[in-house]
Amino acid sequence: MGSLSVALGFAVLPQRAVAADPARIGILIPGSKSDKGWMESGYDGLVAAQKQHGDAIKVQMIENINYADMEQALTQLASKNGLVIGVGGQTQAAVYKIAKRFPKVKFSIVGGNAGESAPNVAGYDVKQAEIAYVAGAAAAMLSKTGAVSYVGGMELPSIVNAGKEFGMGAKSINPNIKFFENYTGDFDNVAKAKEATLAAIAQGADVHYHILNLGLRGLEQAAKEKSTHIIGSYANYCGSDPLYVAYSITGVGYQVRYALDQFVGGSWAAGYKPFGLAMGPEASDMIICGATPEMKAKLDAIKADILAGKIKVLEG
Repeated sequence: MGSLSVALGFAVLPQRAVAADPARIGILIPGSKSDKGWMESGYDGLVAAQKQHGDAIKVQMIENINYADMEQALTQLASKNGLVIGVGGQTQAAVYKIAKRFPKVKFSIVGGNAGESAPNVAGYDVKQAEIAYVAGAAAAMLSKTGAVSYVGGMELPSIVNAGKEFGMGAKSINPNIKFFENYTGDFDNVAKAKEATLAAIAQGADVHYHILNLGLRGLEQAAKEKSTHIIGSYANYCGSDPLYVAYSITGVGYQVRYALDQFVGGSWAAGYKPFGLAMGPEASDMIICGATPEMKAKLDAIKADILAGKIKVLEG
């Protein structure tokens, strides 16, 4: 018997052939999807997109890989999917390299920077430096000692620029504030993040900001031991942990959903796209847990000045 059945002279395809094939999505989350940071935010965006699209999409995810294995992971995803999403700026170099080998596959980089371009690559800039400035202002408002700190992972331009803008934002509130900036060279190194935070605490810092993945565990350990506080990143979890006094929203999950929605809807486009405050509170925002009306008004004014160009911030 063939795969066609005949009724009243008409060929009727089996139901499985009539249904549209699901859009195939590959996603590389190089860190842990439960890091309470960038990677978890990206994973949460994926979960939300899966709930929204249901059987219309089929997702293949690779998580928690070494930097040296990134090209191999992207090759595996590109060979089986129509869209491949790299979560994190650390995927950018490998994405552009692999994209040349798979010109018919679309690639989106969550945390991508301007500069490079390819006809099948989209780079979504979360504008971390922009919201880091606002986070610095929040930290200065919350600090009781007049000293704040920042710990970044790899010294990528966007991570360094965010650190510098955090310091500038803090100084916009208190010109005399002490600011301590450190980089561990690894987003996931718990011991180095703890060491850097303890060093800042020893010099008076009582509010800490970060761009880390699993390394955040070290920052948390230091803050808990010394009774200091953290401004979290990526999502608003106010009330879930007394260590955290505020959260910056950097829309990693929002961008994952954006890439997937654009691909499924047929409107995906290559090129650099900035997100940040201009894309609304899901993409970028700053929340002080239990903020006073004065604090909220000041943060709103700073965000408005950034959007209006009155406050200039670095790229990243």
